[in-house]
Amino acid sequence: MKKTPTGTAVGVDDPYAHAGVCDHVMGDGTCRYAFEHPEHDRAFAAERASEDYRCPAAAGDCEWRDCPHYRSTSDARECARCGLEERRDAHTDARPLLEEHHLAYADERSESAEHVSGEGRPASERDGPAGDADDGVSHEITVTLCRWCHAAVHDSWARIDDDASPSAEALAEAEGRRSAELDELGFETAATRAERSEDREKSER
Repeated sequence: MKKTPTGTAVGVDDPYAHAGVCDHVMGDGTCRYAFEHPEHDRAFAAERASEDYRCPAAAGDCEWRDCPHYRSTSDARECARCGLEERRDAHTDARPLLEEHHLAYADERSESAEHVSGEGRPASERDGPAGDADDGVSHEITVTLCRWCHAAVHDSWARIDDDASPSAEALAEAEGRRSAELDELGFETAATRAERSEDREKSER
């Protein structure tokens, strides 16, 4: 199982098996990174510009891992392991039910160099396909986990692809927030009904 730079298990053997479309790919299959930030990697940007910024990985000509600037971060609304759905409490600072979990981290040395010099290493100078801390990978890959599965992955070597269901504690927390949502909607509905009744009485006078 792959590990974070600090040695913590991430819950998968191959982060790319759970990765999605690159964050930089636009709806038409072009690379936003090369178009908007050519100064970060001029050789990469020039190569993409020569092909109208077409992303070869999005077109299926190569793997996502082959791109030096690939990044896949999750904004999913349910846990990738147990399926628990997010229910936010907009009126308190309660901890969210879902959290972002890293399967692989970006190469901090590369990112630091880019921020300092304004120009990253050209693709031709990179050490092959990127990956995680075990083999020098430089891609950021995340999935969404509920905080209970997140803890299980880090603390007890649970796997992302386990056949898991939400824990009793997770279900109780989600149900509590759902009940609060329904109570709030019920209150608003009652208030609206009272307002309509008041307007009706005024019109009948």
